[in-house]
Amino acid sequence: MLDLGEVLVSSAGVLPALAAALEVSESDLAGVYWPGRGEYDRGGPARDYWASVLDGLGRGVDPELALRAERLDSLKWSQLPDTSATFLARLGDAGRRPSVLSNAPAPLARAVRDAPWSNRVEHLVFSADLGLCKPEPEIYARADAVYGTAPDQVVFFDDRVDNVAAARAHGWDAHVWPGPDAALELLGFR
Repeated sequence: MLDLGEVLVSSAGVLPALAAALEVSESDLAGVYWPGRGEYDRGGPARDYWASVLDGLGRGVDPELALRAERLDSLKWSQLPDTSATFLARLGDAGRRPSVLSNAPAPLARAVRDAPWSNRVEHLVFSADLGLCKPEPEIYARADAVYGTAPDQVVFFDDRVDNVAAARAHGWDAHVWPGPDAALELLGFR
């Protein structure tokens, strides 16, 4: 099982594109982008999140700009880089289809489900769909229910230590994302 952000997709392609579209610096955007993201990932309304981001940037209420930012954010977070596509292909060639558990808002969840690469994934579980975010303990049990797995059957990769610790407490074999090659080795490929 894999996280999306900073595992399959890096924020390095997201924030620069958004900052350019909003005509602000990346550091100014990051300062308002991340603080409210938890509620948005939990299923909070996109309009509220983006209104807060734009207000924090001094841009005021601009529904059209907010919608453009929402769409660009979802597009960038759902574009799989070549290294991740190769990683998923290697798993697929071995007859494995991984699942995803990610903190992600509803617009991003839709974009990932619509992305062509998502057909290589068995299950997609997003925080916005559950009203829970990692590292809340219940999200891991809910993911098991969707996947039809017992905790001792899951190998999980995430970029955040607190998410990995919570997954381990749930009984998953969880690891901080080591990169695609090391992950394949941990999964018994080579």
